[in-house]
Amino acid sequence: MKKILIFLMGCLVLTGGSAVAQSYVPSPENLQARKEFQQHRLGIFLHWGLYATYAQGEWYLQTAGLNKDEYAVAAQYFNPVKYDARAWARAFKDAGAGYVTLTSRHHDGFSMFNTAATDYDIIDATPFGRDIVGELAKACAEEGLDYHLYYSLVDWVREDYPLGETGHKTGRRGDSQDYGHYFQFMKDQVRELITQYPNVAALWFDGIWDHDPDPGFDWRMPEFYAYIHGLKPELLIGNNHHKAPIEGEDFQMFERDLPGENKAGMSGESTISSLPLEMCETMNNAWGYRIADPWYKSVKELVHLLVRAAAKNSNLLINIGPMANGELPSQALDRLAGIGVWMRGHSVAVDGTTSTAIPEQPWGVTTQNATSLFLHILTPDALPVRDGVSKVIVPLPSDKTPARKGAVSLLSGEPLSYDFSKDGFLTVTLPQTQLEDIDTVIKIRLQ
Repeated sequence: MKKILIFLMGCLVLTGGSAVAQSYVPSPENLQARKEFQQHRLGIFLHWGLYATYAQGEWYLQTAGLNKDEYAVAAQYFNPVKYDARAWARAFKDAGAGYVTLTSRHHDGFSMFNTAATDYDIIDATPFGRDIVGELAKACAEEGLDYHLYYSLVDWVREDYPLGETGHKTGRRGDSQDYGHYFQFMKDQVRELITQYPNVAALWFDGIWDHDPDPGFDWRMPEFYAYIHGLKPELLIGNNHHKAPIEGEDFQMFERDLPGENKAGMSGESTISSLPLEMCETMNNAWGYRIADPWYKSVKELVHLLVRAAAKNSNLLINIGPMANGELPSQALDRLAGIGVWMRGHSVAVDGTTSTAIPEQPWGVTTQNATSLFLHILTPDALPVRDGVSKVIVPLPSDKTPARKGAVSLLSGEPLSYDFSKDGFLTVTLPQTQLEDIDTVIKIRLQ
């Protein structure tokens, strides 16, 4: 009996303050969806909601200390008449993206879809009266883009949501906190998202950190995940909790950090799992549209981030904050167009690739697929130069030898001279006239 008890205890995992059985077994369709998720290294994140009306970022209800009822008046003026979901989807497709993730509901509690669970939504509370989530779902399907939805676990306006670290000044009474009731509300909304928009391929949760100071708070996430997978087994689930994945999750995300890094201070506990990986980052500095934030990263910076993500076996989910009138900022459209130009000539070196055993080099990083190894020269100044010729020296693992003479070339197909030493070092001769401004990719066909 003692051995049996020890075994049963070993089959439990402490998650969110409760012990739950390690029972999640991904369906074959889910495992296939994970593979397809990694085929598209670039995704587009869209933080769009009622907060766009204020043009002060997605946390404005919290950061400005507004009363929830005063904040909600903005719904009467939220009328994005210039919203053209098909034009958005075309711009994302032309940029080389493979999927889109839209905020269906953020921490301010406003739903951007047709929901029967609340009237605080785009249909019932605004003059716009159109289903933003639904229109983009259709547009993405038409453009061949996978469709993901962000959903906040936090709600700064509902009385049944248990008060956490944030949302203390919104005017909630605090006398009706009931997580069981709120949990049912979330289940009802998630069911609507899954059933109303059949092409939703993933759910992107956020907000567990709101109750980090109370480790005894039970979010009931494994139960939530089991409910979702029961509705749609192939649907991928990720959660932005800044920790290692928990029971029932299908991909791991990193906010503002590449896997293995912690520059933003949000990945200190995030060991890299064997699940598909995704890094999310802003195109400028804010997630939601903020009029005082014109500091957009350059096309070169964004491409380098994409390449470095792929080199760490991760997708890049790059964010845009649409404006209240339904337009994407012109700076964002400019960056999308520039990324698209690069992707049309280089996507084979990132999409469908994985990381390699070669560590990051002073000159750049490496990616690989089943037949080729790709050297991404991101910092050409780090290469030794003589008589106008650069030398790229890289240590190759024993199973990554060039296929035959002529196996090393630029991505365009132009052959490059090279030597391969017995001790496994490949030296590629690269004329400086062939260096590209953003990323010079050298392709090595493997045996």
